[in-house]
Amino acid sequence: MSDLRKIIIDEKEVEVDGAMTLIQACEEAGVEVPRFCYHERLSIAGNCRMCLVEVVGGPPKPAASCAMQVRDLRPGPEGQPPVVKTNSPMVKKAREGVMEFLLINHPLDCPICDQGGECDLQDQAMAYGVDFSRFREPKRASDDLDLGPLVETHMTRCISCTRCVRFTTEVAGITQMGQTGRGEDSEITAYLGETLDSNLQGNIIDLCPVGALVSKPYAFTARPWELTKTETIDVMDALGSSIRVDTKGREVMRIVPRNHDGVNEEWISDKTRFVWDGLRRQRLDTPYIRENGKLRPASWGEALGLAGEKIKGASKVAGLVGDLASVEAAFALKQLVEGLGGNVECRTDGAKLPAGNRSGYVGTASIEDIDTAQMIQLIGTNPREEAPVLNARIRRAWARGADVGLIGQAVDLTYEYEHMGDDRAALEKALGGKFKEVLEVESLVIIGQGAIREADGAAVLAAAMQLAEATGSKLLVLHTAASRVGAMDINAVTEGGLAAATEGADVIYNLGCDEVDIQAGAFVIYQGSHGDRGAHRADVILPGAAYTEEQGLFVNTEGRPQLALRAGFAPGEAKENWAILRALSAEAGATQPWDSLVQLRQALVSEVPHLAQIDEVLENNWTAEPAGKLGNASFKNAISDFYLTNPIARASELMAELSAGVKARGVQKVAAE
Repeated sequence: MSDLRKIIIDEKEVEVDGAMTLIQACEEAGVEVPRFCYHERLSIAGNCRMCLVEVVGGPPKPAASCAMQVRDLRPGPEGQPPVVKTNSPMVKKAREGVMEFLLINHPLDCPICDQGGECDLQDQAMAYGVDFSRFREPKRASDDLDLGPLVETHMTRCISCTRCVRFTTEVAGITQMGQTGRGEDSEITAYLGETLDSNLQGNIIDLCPVGALVSKPYAFTARPWELTKTETIDVMDALGSSIRVDTKGREVMRIVPRNHDGVNEEWISDKTRFVWDGLRRQRLDTPYIRENGKLRPASWGEALGLAGEKIKGASKVAGLVGDLASVEAAFALKQLVEGLGGNVECRTDGAKLPAGNRSGYVGTASIEDIDTAQMIQLIGTNPREEAPVLNARIRRAWARGADVGLIGQAVDLTYEYEHMGDDRAALEKALGGKFKEVLEVESLVIIGQGAIREADGAAVLAAAMQLAEATGSKLLVLHTAASRVGAMDINAVTEGGLAAATEGADVIYNLGCDEVDIQAGAFVIYQGSHGDRGAHRADVILPGAAYTEEQGLFVNTEGRPQLALRAGFAPGEAKENWAILRALSAEAGATQPWDSLVQLRQALVSEVPHLAQIDEVLENNWTAEPAGKLGNASFKNAISDFYLTNPIARASELMAELSAGVKARGVQKVAAE
């Protein structure tokens, strides 16, 4: 039940929930209150004192608006609404005092500080500070921390707002950061000088209101006003986080998160944030043809001519859709290959996802349902590796009191859970009625790709759907490939899966699929952005654009169509993926009926209308899959190395360094070390 209260803020009367803090009430009234330590998604610390306001009729001193609730205010003598002032002389003097105090030990680094131009302290010193300081003593200095290869520290700039400590503890679920000492000797530090062991640690760069924590790979490469900013979608996992890609000339300089409450809130994983150096390396920038066992550069006309000739003369053509392909590229490939009587397959990892049943390959839950769930059942998944930002949401639900159960490999998920077993027998036991007591609560079943990759994957999925049905739960299928749901939506599948699609094929068209071994004997046309495994096996290579270099539709793991926009241009002679397929179709004698991305999208939407509903989670009609016989195997998680899951990540030096760091941490230390 809401507890609405009237309150007057700067002579403007607003009605807000009594549980709100004054800083939130001021936001509702459209009044800006400066802050350093307060953050909507973190617990309240109340230690920077920048958000001081005057409560009329209250104590004769300013109050910290982040730590006082509306319901704590006293009404006027005749029951009038309480009055709060954010611009009175008392508040102005208090803010100037706080700002002067904060700047006592802050170094004058603005000309060379990497945060210059997007620094909260710089902006607020201009807006709320004074133009002189009474401080003449030497400034305090602090030693910099080594937090690893991602976050560079300049601890002399730190103002002890503790945002980084609260984020790592509450959201990322690690305990390496804290504050030691008192008074002037207090400092933020890492436990025993450890580096951070989290795949969400880059978010503390955005949270830091000063230049104490900055991005190590981006540091001193560009200033914010030099960058062209493009709002787009991430494809490193199937969550579809909202991101902003910042480019300088043709090069991507950094990737930062955008706020989207329904998907990633304002966090992104470290792979999403730092993979951009992989966009520069090992790029395919010209077509290649294999001659006498060796690849040689070729012209577009020559490469397309050879590919078209082979496709024309083939008795069977197969198309494979990779993990990073947009819906348009997958649709164009499907139209081309099926028009020639061939088969297309997107489930290249062997996942037994049911074609045509959206409640079976997407589920019925949205990501936001995690926030209200009281019971979350994980089956064959490690969300910490498969979707770190989603895992942070589950952690928040657990911290709020939700119960989490796991059937699958026992791993560190950053929160406590009941491990119910790691094999099919544990799933059967859960089906046998262990969960009847959750019928009364809001519950959620999350099944991972690792659970449905084995031979009995269809039976495992059917059992998970049965469990969801029996307990009145919603189901969420957690994908690992950004392209998978979109490709399933356009039905880019073959009955019998990958083996049936490629069996007997003399030409295989590989659209950026680098995680499969293709049989010997087939002529392979590879279309992709990086010289990875797929390119090594190819007979013809057609260089395509990466996800930041073309417009494309992607559908995330909850079935939400999202639009990725172009931030830069592909290198060399590489072209947009749909355009390559359009050009090849003419060479193969099966010309596709569109000449632009707009026409292609119109054809796509007329066939699959729900793809036009950008950024909407659709309601899927529940259709249970027929039960099958479960095997005896143990569940294995889909991802073994978080940092090296796709060609762009494998081309990144930084991802290789992070992967090596994880392996090194996993080695058991001996006493002498």
